[in-house]
Amino acid sequence: MKGEKTIYICSQCGYKNTSWYGKCPSCGEFNTFEEISAERRPVKTDSPENGALHAHAARLDTLDVPDYIRMGSGMSEFDRVLGGGLVSGSAVLLSGEPGIGKSTLLMQLCGAVGNTERVLYVSGEESGSQLRLRAKRLGVSAPEFFVLNETNVSHILTEIDQLGPTVVVIDSIQTVFADSSQSSPGSVSQVREAAMHFINKAKSGNFSVILVGHVNKEGGIAGPKVLEHMVDAVLYFEGEKQHSYRIIRAVKNRFGSTNEIGVFSMTEKGLIQVPNPSEAMLRERPKNVSGSCAVCVMEGSRPIITEIQALVTPTVYPAPRRTCDGIDFNRVCLLLAVLEKRLGLHFSQHDVYINVTGGLYLNEPASDLAVCLALISGILDRIIPDDLIAFGEIGLSGECRSVSVAEQRVKEAERLGFHKIMIPAHSLSKLSDPAGVIGVRRLFDALKTPGIFEKKESGES
Repeated sequence: MKGEKTIYICSQCGYKNTSWYGKCPSCGEFNTFEEISAERRPVKTDSPENGALHAHAARLDTLDVPDYIRMGSGMSEFDRVLGGGLVSGSAVLLSGEPGIGKSTLLMQLCGAVGNTERVLYVSGEESGSQLRLRAKRLGVSAPEFFVLNETNVSHILTEIDQLGPTVVVIDSIQTVFADSSQSSPGSVSQVREAAMHFINKAKSGNFSVILVGHVNKEGGIAGPKVLEHMVDAVLYFEGEKQHSYRIIRAVKNRFGSTNEIGVFSMTEKGLIQVPNPSEAMLRERPKNVSGSCAVCVMEGSRPIITEIQALVTPTVYPAPRRTCDGIDFNRVCLLLAVLEKRLGLHFSQHDVYINVTGGLYLNEPASDLAVCLALISGILDRIIPDDLIAFGEIGLSGECRSVSVAEQRVKEAERLGFHKIMIPAHSLSKLSDPAGVIGVRRLFDALKTPGIFEKKESGES
C-alpha cells in the first residue's frame, strides 16, 4: 500500500518542493521547511450541471453603491489613519516590532470601544490573568469588553456567533490554527487559511476584525504576502523603543487615504495621543546651536515640523564616516556630493552625522533644503536663526525645486512662530500671501541671504 504523499513548504516565503532543504533556495532562510500532506481535498464546485447558482456579469452603472458605516474607536489618531474610523465588515492588519506597543494600543482601543459596543479580544499569546494585569495598569475597564484565550479558529468563530461582537481583535494571526490545514501554526498555509476564515466571517457578520501580524527580521510582515492583499487596510506601528513617540502608518487602505499617520507617546500608563506632533517635537530644540534646521514634511494630509541636526567634524579616519538616523543614507551622500561640487565645501575631510529628532523617518525630497542648510551650518560652525524653517528638493545642479502643498506647510510654520520661511522660488506663486517668505532658486542663493548663517556669540560652546 502506498504511503501518504507529502511536500515541504517554506514557512517564510511559501516555496514548495518534494524534498527537504536545510536552507530555502528561494528566500535563503534556514530550517524553515515544514512537511505537509500533498493529497488534494475534494473541492465543491458551483457548476451549472449540479444546479448551483453562479454569478452573472452586470453593467457597472447598475451596481449599487454601498453606504459604509464607520464607527469611531475613541482614539482620534487611530481613526485618522483609517480615514474616519473602523468600517463594518472590514479587516485591518496591524503589524510592528516586538515590544513596540501593539497589544497596549489594542487594549486601550478595546477599552474605549467597549463602553458603547461589544468587543472580543482573542489572545493566543497571553493568559487571561496577564491581560487583566495589563488592563489594570492601563486603567481599562469597559462593560462590553470580553476576552477569549483560544487558538483554534473553529472555536473562535463559534464564540463570535454566540457573543455577536462589533469589533474582534485577533492577537496574533500567527498563533491561531485552522483544522482545514495540517501544517503548524504560523506557517504560510495556516496564516492564509486562518485569515480567510476571519475575513469571510467579518464580511458576512458585518463586524470589524483587527488582525495582529508579527514581523520578520527584514521588517516585513511574517507569513504569506497574500495576507496583505486579503485585508482592507494594512497599518504599521513604528517607532524606536528608546524614544517615547510611536507612529501608526497606513500603507494600504481601501476606505481612506494611504500614508496617513497617527502619533502617540508611550508612557507608564499606556499610549497618549499627540494631536499636535510639531509642537511636541520642537519643544526640546536647543537655541543658538550650529548644525540645526527645522523642516516641514507632509505625512499624508498632515504637515509635521521637526528638527534636522547635523554634526560635521574633522575626521581621523582614512575614509570619513557617514551616519544617518531618520533619513536615507544614499540621499545624504548625494546631497554631500552636490555641496562639494557646487559650493566647494570639503566634506570629504570631515565625518558627518545626521539625526532627525522625534524618531521620525523622512523619505520626502522636500527635506533636502533643510538637510543642506544644517550641513552648511555644521561645517562653517555658523548658527541658523531659530525662527527659520526650510523645505525644498535639491537637484544635482544645486537648483531648488518646488514641492507640493506649499501653502499648507507655510501656514503650519507660521502657526508655530517661524518668521523666516525658506522655500523654492517656483513655489512662491502657489502662495496666497508670500509676505515674509524667502524664495531661493539655488543653494548659492541661500548662502547669500542676509542673516541666515550668523556667527556664534562669544563664549558659546
